[in-house]
Amino acid sequence: MAVPSHIDKPARAAALAPFRVRSFRLQWPADLAVSWAFDMETLILGWYVLTEGRSVLMFTMLASLQNLGTLLAPLFGVMGDRVGYRPVLATMRALYTLLAVLLMFLAYHDGLTPMVVLAIASVMGLVRPSDAGMRTALVGATMPRETLLGAMSIQRTTQDSAKVAGALTGAGVVALLGIGPAYTVVASLYALSTMLTLQGAPSQDVHSPAPTPTAAPASPLSDLRAGLTYVWHTPLLCAAMCWAFVLNCTAFPMMNGLMPVMAKTIYQTDQTGLSYLVAAGGCGALLSAVVLSRVGHLMRPARAMLLFGAGWYLALLLFAHTTTLVMGMPMLLLAGLSQGLGQTVMATLLIRHCDPALRGRLMGIRMLMIYGNIPGLMLAGWLIPRLGYPLTATLYGTLALGLGVLITIRWRQYLWWREAPANTP
Repeated sequence: MAVPSHIDKPARAAALAPFRVRSFRLQWPADLAVSWAFDMETLILGWYVLTEGRSVLMFTMLASLQNLGTLLAPLFGVMGDRVGYRPVLATMRALYTLLAVLLMFLAYHDGLTPMVVLAIASVMGLVRPSDAGMRTALVGATMPRETLLGAMSIQRTTQDSAKVAGALTGAGVVALLGIGPAYTVVASLYALSTMLTLQGAPSQDVHSPAPTPTAAPASPLSDLRAGLTYVWHTPLLCAAMCWAFVLNCTAFPMMNGLMPVMAKTIYQTDQTGLSYLVAAGGCGALLSAVVLSRVGHLMRPARAMLLFGAGWYLALLLFAHTTTLVMGMPMLLLAGLSQGLGQTVMATLLIRHCDPALRGRLMGIRMLMIYGNIPGLMLAGWLIPRLGYPLTATLYGTLALGLGVLITIRWRQYLWWREAPANTP
């Protein structure tokens, strides 16, 4: 029996089965490069604005601008469904490269100011939030169901390893050589990611039957409307989106966007100390891939999504009340572990239980939930000078856990019942 062209022989160990698909072998290093660049860039620009602008509010503005394009994410999903996820992803990454080269040029010629950084970040923010959705949709289109969770776990290591290597590299290069050489590395990683993405063969959707001639939708907006209607009328997907919005509004700001504030105001440390904190969370998230490879097949996905989310908040609450770097790093390790487990299970759940023809739009709508970062960050930027970081984080965590309970009760037959399809391992 002939083996499909996109799968190589011989079969390897189950843990490495996703790499039998050529598309995944090329996508993984491309995603790895862009994820490292993202985290280096976030750390470099965040520290620059916080120190040069001398304003927590300006810093939160930068973090918010990086999520500006979440409103456009569903439209990127529509484009992915129409023309293919790989071409859209490659075009996005080419834009990252151009913007990084511009920042590199300004840094070498002493042209950087906090306002210039905010302006360029706003352009990057129009596109960057859609990257994770497009790469997830591409994995969903090319991986068989039986290896999907494993592929999602391996794919997530590209983001989680960036929390470790990207953060430490960014801090080290800036400290030793300055922001110009650091941005040379960032631009090179973006360029490498673009080339690898372009090298991939056209995606073959293993979940869809052969296409049949049909009339094209009237417009991209009608495609988008169809995707939104589909999510709204599918209880499982609607519940997952609500939980994703809560996480992005309350957990991600504390875990990612506001970490420099904790490092500077509570721990009184520099950018190297900040990189250790970010790396601790990344190490925990990397461990989640090992856990899922061992026991992922035993988990009830919908329950796991909720329970790991709750565990993430508990770890962040403990972290917010530490007073030293040594005490905070283990809490971030636990937070990263819970985050990695919960987010991977959520992504797999969405891909498994959606119509393949709407996969790009679904992941675009999922990225739309990142918009919760903006009000979460801006409100925290107003609260922290008045209440302090620990109390602000406590309010966020308590509110989010309460909302999680309400979501579980509202959609309990889809999320919690043992017999629910979403709880089938």
